Amino acid sequence: MRESEVHADLNKATHASGTQGRVVVGLSGGVDSAVAAGLLLREGFDVCGVALRLWRDAALPPGDVVERAGEVADALRIPLRVVDLQERFYERVVLAFADAYARGETPNPCVVCNPTIKFAALLEEANRIGAPWIASGHYAIVRQPPEGLATLARARCRARDQSYALYRLGQPALTRLKLPLGEFADKEAVRELAREWGLPVRARADSQDLCFMGGGDYRTLLQSLRPETLRPGPIYDEAGTLLGQHRGLPFYTVGQREGLRIAAKQPLYVLRLAPERNALVVGPAERLLREECVLRDVTFTAGEPPSAAFSAAAQIRYHAPPLPVEVALLDDGRARVAFAAPQRAVTPGQSLVLYRGDVVLGGGFIEA
Repeated sequence: MRESEVHADLNKATHASGTQGRVVVGLSGGVDSAVAAGLLLREGFDVCGVALRLWRDAALPPGDVVERAGEVADALRIPLRVVDLQERFYERVVLAFADAYARGETPNPCVVCNPTIKFAALLEEANRIGAPWIASGHYAIVRQPPEGLATLARARCRARDQSYALYRLGQPALTRLKLPLGEFADKEAVRELAREWGLPVRARADSQDLCFMGGGDYRTLLQSLRPETLRPGPIYDEAGTLLGQHRGLPFYTVGQREGLRIAAKQPLYVLRLAPERNALVVGPAERLLREECVLRDVTFTAGEPPSAAFSAAAQIRYHAPPLPVEVALLDDGRARVAFAAPQRAVTPGQSLVLYRGDVVLGGGFIEA
């Protein structure tokens, strides 16, 4: 299908392009964002693409996100603006990622990047050109009633749901955000549209890697940025008995059993990382269970919490099942979360996201 035919097909359901207003779409060079842009074109929006040039480890092959985004924009016949955010991304995401490992945490950089880099850039571009809307290829649903607050909810396809990674978005973004893929039943339906429209990324595989590592080992990056985190150190049990040596704290996370290389009468797991003494503390599986945790940097999609204490469902890692909790707000943007049943391997640095039904309330980062 030629470019002109692609564009004609996408606009066959509208009398004129742009009847729904202007929208800035983040193009990542993948099939999801490409189809999101195509769907908005078909609905009659005046679509403008934005590709972000982000920092990438110099030891890796050059990334081709901008090139692929350009191919998509050409196929859809939409304008594309490339925004260079390498310095901002490096300072706010990459260094924060390395610092989290230095604190003995296991970070999820996407949770930080989405509100502070990606969606912030889309809003900046939308404001620059006077566009009322922004959009992306994320799998989640935004509900925008005529009056009242916008809400973020789980995608129809629960296996693809990305609401967990978007929980730090607030009203400035949610009131203007379009997520066309949120109602899709599965990824195959998205790929089918990409094939039907002849999009150049229709056969591109999903990426599971950190965008700034491109499949490389994050510990190589830490060796450059925080070499002290990769020093070998002691492994202790909870009584303080020395059991062995670890290879460097970033090789381990709470709940890990493999790679400890210590002999014991029963299976031992990482209970916690102690960066202040460069040590691992290990113990039996039952010692991984926790009845509560404390969150820091708590945010709410509504801009404020439902109340000082409330019930919710919590997701303690990206694809973990939700579980009932009781939340009590503390000082300094912190909150105490009590689990209805003890939970295994509650990991410092990961996000705990709070839901009411399918709607995201907010969340924060799990403290040690």
